[in-house]
Amino acid sequence: QVQLTEHGGGLVHPGGSLRLSCSASFYINGMGWFRQGPGREREFVAVINYSGSTILYADSVKGRFTISRDNSKKMVYLEMNNLGPEDTAVYYCTADPVAGGTTNPKYWGQGTQVTVSS
Repeated sequence: QVQLTEHGGGLVHPGGSLRLSCSASFYINGMGWFRQGPGREREFVAVINYSGSTILYADSVKGRFTISRDNSKKMVYLEMNNLGPEDTAVYYCTADPVAGGTTNPKYWGQGTQVTVSS
């Protein structure tokens, strides 16, 4: 059983930073993040494989967000910088045996709300 739990969501001002974390109950090769903003469709954010040799970002967050993982703790992180209102969304931690997938991850967390507002 793979269970994912997100932490770190909250309210942040434009231009600010926030770090999300996700704890996994079991080993999984590919872990990442998706998000769904108000009135928007679900979209891919980032994904990382076990060793960190494969990392993919959506164009909308490239250069601002950094995904990382700590395998000893079974944790994955998303460091978000220079946040803007367009980043407001529910962020979901995801996991899939195939590390490079960006469409339909097999496992999903419950999500954590990130709101960027002044």
